Amino acid sequence: MAAAASVVVAVGTVTGLVNALDQGGGTDEARPTVTGSPTLQPLPAVPSASPSTTSASPSPSPSTSSPKPSPKTKAPSKAPKTSAAAAPAVSTRLYRHDDSQVLDWVRAHRSDPRRPLIESRIADQPAAVWFADYTPSTITSRVRAVTSRAAADGQVPVVVPYAIPQRDCGGASQGGAPDLDAYDAWIDKFAAGLGSGEVIVILEPDSLALIDCLWEGDRARRYASLARAGRVLKAANPGARVYYDAGHSGWNAPATQATRLRQAGAASAASSDGIFTNVSNFHRTTEEAAYARQVLSVLGGPAGLGAVIDTSRNGNGAPPEGEWCDPAGRKLGQPPTLRTGQARIDAYLWIKLPGESDGCKGAPGTFTPDYAYDLVTGG
Repeated sequence: MAAAASVVVAVGTVTGLVNALDQGGGTDEARPTVTGSPTLQPLPAVPSASPSTTSASPSPSPSTSSPKPSPKTKAPSKAPKTSAAAAPAVSTRLYRHDDSQVLDWVRAHRSDPRRPLIESRIADQPAAVWFADYTPSTITSRVRAVTSRAAADGQVPVVVPYAIPQRDCGGASQGGAPDLDAYDAWIDKFAAGLGSGEVIVILEPDSLALIDCLWEGDRARRYASLARAGRVLKAANPGARVYYDAGHSGWNAPATQATRLRQAGAASAASSDGIFTNVSNFHRTTEEAAYARQVLSVLGGPAGLGAVIDTSRNGNGAPPEGEWCDPAGRKLGQPPTLRTGQARIDAYLWIKLPGESDGCKGAPGTFTPDYAYDLVTGG
C-alpha cells in the first residue's frame, strides 16, 4: 500500500478477508480471498474521467510495482516456535465460514509443523466473507449461502460487498461493476440474500477514504450510490448492521472523513449503524478507537452510531516508514468479538484474513503459510 489507507484496491483498500468469488459452473459457494492491504498515507489524487470496466480481481492489491512472487508451499524457513500459551478464545457469536484458503491449507497440511499454531490462532477464528466480483446472476444465492448457514448456527456473519466502480482508482485491484447504475442493481441483489437474521455489512472498503481520486461530479454520484446502498441493505433486513468506510487513524483527518461519511449517508439511521476503520491495516486498536470516536463526534447523527475495528494484523502496531506490503514484525491483533467493553466501539473484527498476502510474500490475496506463521509468532 503505497499510499492509501486501506490498501485495497488499487492500493487503497482492501481490507482483506474473505472474498466470495464466482467460481463458474453454477456454484454459489463463497470463498475467502484477501484484498490488498491498506495504505498508510493517502494516495495522490488521480482523477479518472470514467470508471474502470475491468473485471473484478480476486484479490485487490496495493501496488502493481510490488513484487508478487508466486506462493509455494515449502518447509518453514526457520524452526517452528512452540508456545505454551493457550489459544485465544473463539467468539461463539461471530460466524466462521467453513470455506476459506486457510482452512484448505490446514486440511491439506496436517503434518506441517506450522499447522497447529496456524490452525488454532487463525483458522479457528471467525473472519469476514468478501464478495468482490461483479456477478449479478449469482450474488443473491451466494450471499444467502453465507447468511443462512450463520443463521442456522445462531451466529452473526460479517459480509463485505466490494464492487463499486473504480474501487481501485486505477490501481492493481481493478474490478467492480461497470457503472453506478449496474452497481445499484447489484446491491439490490446482494441485499436480497441477507435473510432476516443478524448480519454485519462492511460497505465498500476505501470507497470514501480514497474518494478524492475521483472528479467532483463522480464523487457526488458515488456518495449518492453509497447512501442508497445503505438504505437498501437495511430495508431488506432490519437486522443488518451497516458500517461505512472511515479509513484509519493514519490517513485522513477526522473532520475530513466525517464530511465524506455524512455525504454518503453514514449519519442517517435509515442507512447506517456507524463506521469501520483499519481494514487491512496495522494501526493499534487504541489508536483506532480514539480516531473512530473523533470521527463519530464530528459526524453527528444518532447517538447509537458506533464503530468496528479491523484487528486482524495490528498486534504490534503499524510498521515504520509507511510499509504496507506484508511488512515484517507484524502480529495478530485482538480476536474477533462483539464485546469490546469500549464506548462506541461495537466490535473488533478480522476483516482482512491474516495470512493472505498483500503481494510481497505471496501473490496478492493468496494464503501464504510463512506469512501466516510470522503473524502468529510476531516474527
